Amino acid sequence: MKIVIIGGTGLIGTKLANRLRHKGHEVIAASPRTGVNTITGEGLDSALTGAGIVVDVANSPSFEDAAVLKFFETSGRNLLAAEARAGVRHHVALSVVGTDRLPENGYFRAKLAQENLIKAAKIPYTILRATQFFEFAGGIVDSSADGQIVRLSPALFQPVASDDVAAALADITLAAPVNGIVELAGPEAISLDEFARQYLAATNDPRKVVADIHARYFGARLDDRSLTPGNNPRLGAMRFANWLAGLSKQSGHSGS
Repeated sequence: MKIVIIGGTGLIGTKLANRLRHKGHEVIAASPRTGVNTITGEGLDSALTGAGIVVDVANSPSFEDAAVLKFFETSGRNLLAAEARAGVRHHVALSVVGTDRLPENGYFRAKLAQENLIKAAKIPYTILRATQFFEFAGGIVDSSADGQIVRLSPALFQPVASDDVAAALADITLAAPVNGIVELAGPEAISLDEFARQYLAATNDPRKVVADIHARYFGARLDDRSLTPGNNPRLGAMRFANWLAGLSKQSGHSGS
């Protein structure tokens, strides 16, 4: 089967493409780098010709509120229209746990707008809402740092490995559309401040994490429900401690 991955050259897209090719499918890794642009429409109809499934894991190049909303709305409309022309039978999209609970966050508002476009279209779909990736730990720390102090909410958090996101997406892509939302989280919950503390320790970073219930997460105030999944989510296999151990080895911090 021909499967087109929008954002197919990024972190998740690359991992997903490898998994689907290994299962014997024809995979088109579509992105502006490969001549397919969902904002301008360049190369879109050609890429989707003969495709049965489209997986959208593209991300906005800007996280500024207006820019990110414009990206997901424009990309979503253009992509869904092209899929309708091509007769695509399953639209799969990667979204974020908490999109409907954190309206203060501009990125989450934009992802919710994208989800609403998908639901309103006539194409059978599955939306995978994943929690934050382990791989973005450094970005979370840096966004909350003031010199040597990192202020983060002690709200619960249930991050997941990008490999587990790609695995879940591969399963969902090849399954029947659910015309609804599937949630994915890591195997264990941890407070956001402790998550950062463990990351800094594993990377020998001397900055200190301070738990602050008023600290905002990319503009949003958090509680224990903000970034954690609902009942019976799909769970990834990789634990954060194991991921950190691998990171330490790659960085040469293991002492070996």
